[in-house]
Amino acid sequence: MADVVREPKQKRSIEKKERIIKAGYDLFAEKGYFCTNTAEIAKAAGVSTGIVYGYFHDKRDILLEALDIYIHAVFTPILALLDDVTELDFEKIIPLAIDRGVQAHRDNKEMHNTLHSLSTQDELVLERFSELEQEVTQTLSKKLVALGYPSLHLYEKVHTAISFVQSFAHEEVYDHHDYIDYDEMRRLVTVALIDLFR
Repeated sequence: MADVVREPKQKRSIEKKERIIKAGYDLFAEKGYFCTNTAEIAKAAGVSTGIVYGYFHDKRDILLEALDIYIHAVFTPILALLDDVTELDFEKIIPLAIDRGVQAHRDNKEMHNTLHSLSTQDELVLERFSELEQEVTQTLSKKLVALGYPSLHLYEKVHTAISFVQSFAHEEVYDHHDYIDYDEMRRLVTVALIDLFR
């Protein structure tokens, strides 16, 4: 392994590094983190193992970069929810937020499982998820305030809403118990969140 990794400057080098990260993402999602090695990532990216070590110390470094792809894929649709809103109508916004949360988890199911299992073992992965929660909470709160929503206890409300949406998405996409009526659960979550923001 290289002691010093380089940050690519030229377009071709940047593209190579991005291919390595994407290959890592795909393999971690497909096989899991522990069943993937650096040589497989290099092969999938179409580069030599030496080139991988030129940009990363080890596969954990690739994982941390791949985590950003996951975060972008899952949370960009939710963060974009308020971009085109001119009037706060939570009866419209909340069902859309739930739909987007569920779909984002469904689209990234395999990587979600890999990352969440690692978050119990890897402090940096756990820290990144914690930073993400803070970032999403603060960004959505700022957008709501800009749209005229009162700021008092807004972080608490937004964080609670994110927890509800995530919990429901996990339940519907990953757990999916036979005894649960998911349409009814969705209705209950929707009503609770609309009430939270009233």
